Amino acid sequence: MDENQLKEWRMANVLDKLKQLIRDGEDLTVEFKRCENELANSVYETVSSFSNRYGGYILLGVEDNGEVKGVNPASIIKMKKDFANSLNNPQRFAPTLFLSLEEATIDDKAILWCFVPPNSQVVMFGGKIYDRGEDGDMDITRNSEMVSHIHRRKSAEYLERKVFPYAKESNFDFDRLMPIVRLLATNRQRNHPWAKMTDMEIIKSAGLYEENIETGISGFNLAAVLLFGRDEVIQSCTSNYVTDAICRRDNLDRYDDRLIVTTNLIDAYDQLNDFIAKHTLDRFYIIDGQSVSLRSIISRELVSNILVHRDYGSAYPAKIIIERDRIVTENWALPKKPGKIDPNDFMPFPKNPILARFFINIGRADVLGSGVRNLYEYTKIYSGGEPELIEGDVFKTIVPLSKSNSIVSDKVSDKMSDKMSDNFHEQMILSYMETCGEINATIAATLIDRSPGTARRVLSRLVGKSVIVAVGANRNRKYKLKN
Repeated sequence: MDENQLKEWRMANVLDKLKQLIRDGEDLTVEFKRCENELANSVYETVSSFSNRYGGYILLGVEDNGEVKGVNPASIIKMKKDFANSLNNPQRFAPTLFLSLEEATIDDKAILWCFVPPNSQVVMFGGKIYDRGEDGDMDITRNSEMVSHIHRRKSAEYLERKVFPYAKESNFDFDRLMPIVRLLATNRQRNHPWAKMTDMEIIKSAGLYEENIETGISGFNLAAVLLFGRDEVIQSCTSNYVTDAICRRDNLDRYDDRLIVTTNLIDAYDQLNDFIAKHTLDRFYIIDGQSVSLRSIISRELVSNILVHRDYGSAYPAKIIIERDRIVTENWALPKKPGKIDPNDFMPFPKNPILARFFINIGRADVLGSGVRNLYEYTKIYSGGEPELIEGDVFKTIVPLSKSNSIVSDKVSDKMSDKMSDNFHEQMILSYMETCGEINATIAATLIDRSPGTARRVLSRLVGKSVIVAVGANRNRKYKLKN
């Protein structure tokens, strides 16, 4: 499957889903809007109501009766920009949301669409709270009983919102992790608002610090603890949290290698991706003219899913098991539709919306639902097989690793891929240094999306090539361009 075939396959699946939604008509989770040239406030009211209820699809350029009128192609860029800016504007939305409009063509007419996931927090638009009912979007701001019901339902359903009123800033590793978060966010979006925010402003804008008007309790929530908490604090707040990574190829009774991760999710993401990279082959693929690591895409989706979309109240340990011919991940979940997931017919449901939104902001996950599509698309190229995603009390993902070519050619491919990856990482670091003047191992690790140890090895190679020089020692060591 080449690049054009991949794009055609992806678009065909999206169009089939959209056409089915239009045929079935509006309901609790589907809303049509005319919006030919600009976005009406009713679009944002629906975003609020879907966020507060079950989530749903918004289709712009479609009449209430399902007739496709289309949007003005000349207005598409502005409408997409206005949508993203409004959802990111704290003066309009509280909390801010990270969603985007996508384009599609139906009956030779352009439409825009978006899936709005349910949120673990009550989402307000323009200072008002909307809920979804059979008759559409309802303003329930003044209905204290309905507002309290939403608060109680979300607090009970989403453990990530559990507040720890006695947690202090000293219980968190903000000094080390916040610079990494800012760098990741600005790498993903050049003018990301987090770049100029204080630590606590980021925490509050991300929904990691809550003030419950109904109970009077305020403080950092479990999502904040999982993202920034020191290891002992995480274990104190949720002793069930552990991710067990196992490589089992030769010693099938036990394991060949093992990594037990109990640290914060930001570091855990790097550690688990490094473990997968250590025990699997890499293959590169040209996408939009750039060489992309297929293993990195697949590993990223597996790791972000197992960290973000899991039930942190369960004692069932999350697992990543690497076998000779496949990778298997398991984590306890809260199933909405048990059974095998069909990428052409599924409604993504975030288990932890605050964590999911945070990972999207720092570029370690994409919009909800894209992970399933990426796994199906890129696994076919990587190994020639299809993944299986099975939702139940235990959410299980199986990604085949075997490829039709021989083991020898795989080893050759692996060596070539490693060399391409090494050169790519060196160029990324040098480009950064040309702009910023210097770099350290922590920033380099974030930049190339690898562990600090891997980053130091890349930096050492550049020192050995007399391209850069090391200044200082140990933790204070920095690197500068030689000339």
